Amino acid sequence: MTDPIALWPQGAPELANTPPDDAPLLTPYLPDAPGPTAAIVVCPGGGYQMRANHEGEPVAQWLASLGIAAIVVDYRVAPYRHPIPLLDAQRAIRTVRSRAPDWNVDPDRVGILGFSAGGHLAATAATQWDRGDASASDLVARESCRPDIAILCYAVISFFHAQHMGSMANLLGEPAPTLDQRRALSADLNVTRETPPTFLWSTADDEAVDIENGLRFATQLRHHGVPFALHVFPHGPHGLGLAPEHPYASAWPELCASFLDEMGFMPGG
Repeated sequence: MTDPIALWPQGAPELANTPPDDAPLLTPYLPDAPGPTAAIVVCPGGGYQMRANHEGEPVAQWLASLGIAAIVVDYRVAPYRHPIPLLDAQRAIRTVRSRAPDWNVDPDRVGILGFSAGGHLAATAATQWDRGDASASDLVARESCRPDIAILCYAVISFFHAQHMGSMANLLGEPAPTLDQRRALSADLNVTRETPPTFLWSTADDEAVDIENGLRFATQLRHHGVPFALHVFPHGPHGLGLAPEHPYASAWPELCASFLDEMGFMPGG
C-alpha cells in the first residue's frame, strides 16, 4: 500500500463548505511486478451511507497478490447524492489511467469492482461512461472513464425490481425519486454491446439484496453479446466480502481470478 492521495487535488465538485474529512481519496495497492500490470478500482459497499472496511483493503491486498494493481476509492456517500458518487468513481478510473507510468499500470486494462451499493456504483460506471475530454486543461479529465472489466459482488443493480430501498434513498434522497431517475440508475436498463465483460456473484438467500438484481444484469449482458460469468451460491448472508471461511462463497475469489485470466487481466495477459 502507498499513501492515499486526493481524488480531486484541486477540490472535489460539490465539496465547498463541507468538512475536510469528506474529501474523497484513492489508496493504491501496487504489486511488485517487472512490467505494466492490470489495475482494478475497488468500491466498498455500505448502502451509500458508509464504506465497509472489509470490502476495501483486504480485497485490494488479494488483487495485489494476483499481480494486479488495486486502488480503493473512498467515494462520497450520504448526505451526498447522485451524481457525486458516480463522479468520484469515474474520476478514480481516469486517475489510474493518468498515473499509469508512475504506478506501472497498463492503461488499457483498468477495471472496477464493487460490493452491494459499491456494486451499484461499479455497475453504473460500467454502463455510464465517456472517452474523456481531449481539450480539457485538467490532464486527468482527458482520460476515458470506461472500465475494461467489471466485478459485481452481491450488487444492487435495479431501482425498479427487487430494489434496495436504503441505497436508493441515500443516493437520491427525498422526495421519492422520479421514474426517470430510477430508470437512469438501474444499470440493467443501460447495458449495451460496449458494456465491459463482467463477473457477477451472489448468494441465493441474500435477504438484503435480492439475487434478481444480478440475474437481470446478466440477462442483459447475454442479450447484448457481452462476455460474463455469473455464480450463485446456495447460501450465505449479505456482506461476505472475500468470504474466507464460508463453505460456499469462499470459492468466488478463485473463480474471479480465472475470469480475470481469461480476460487478459492476470500477469502476462
